[in-house]
Amino acid sequence: MTSTSTRTTALVTGASAGLGHEFAKQLAAQGYDLVLVARNAFRLEATAEEFRRRYGISAEVLPADLTQDGDVAAVVERLADTKRPVGILVNNAGIGLLHNFEDNHAAEEVRHLKLHAETSMVLTHAALKGMLERGEGRIINVASVAAFLPRGTYSAAKAWLVSFSRWANLAYRKRGIKVTAVCPGFTHTEFHDRMGMDKSVAPSWTWLRAERVVSEGLADNARGRAVSVPSKRYKVVAAVAKVAPARLMAGPARKPK
Repeated sequence: MTSTSTRTTALVTGASAGLGHEFAKQLAAQGYDLVLVARNAFRLEATAEEFRRRYGISAEVLPADLTQDGDVAAVVERLADTKRPVGILVNNAGIGLLHNFEDNHAAEEVRHLKLHAETSMVLTHAALKGMLERGEGRIINVASVAAFLPRGTYSAAKAWLVSFSRWANLAYRKRGIKVTAVCPGFTHTEFHDRMGMDKSVAPSWTWLRAERVVSEGLADNARGRAVSVPSKRYKVVAAVAKVAPARLMAGPARKPK
């Protein structure tokens, strides 16, 4: 469905479930048109139809596997379309690896790094040109509080995303572009289930609701903050991680269900 309205359009990756779905939902509730990107075309279309009906907005569907160069190129093309400008980009698509680094195939690690770092960078680059020409825009990169912790290659990839977002917000804020890395802790979504992780390894108090993560992330981005850490408990974790010995901050070991 192509937007013919004058409302700002938000493009959200990983929009069929979890935090991506919640970002799309809250943006739609605020009156933004949507471009929904994810691998599952059926779920995307169902999500788009729900939001069109509930919020009266326009919602496009763009099925894409963002670990594949051709699919990334299709999203880049959409972001570069000057006739249908995208004013908000949410880089949310992500995957997790359950096993230790030495037990994963190198190809899995490359795919993991590509999605979290390279794809987010490429899509940000594609969105920026039009945003700079218009003198306004918002970019949200969904990172993780793991970026501040020694938690394997997931932490490393998310740390890159936080650093990138901090730099981009500093570089482009005066030109009207707000860039924020949103860094949630454990959140009730499908993410850990898709990994096959036993979620009982993390105490119940560590788990956040997606609604809170997204509402705080959107608010911090609107304020122009480079990093958003939803909830006081994880703000404390991020602060302590700066001074505590790494061995104390590694967190519980992942294990399969």
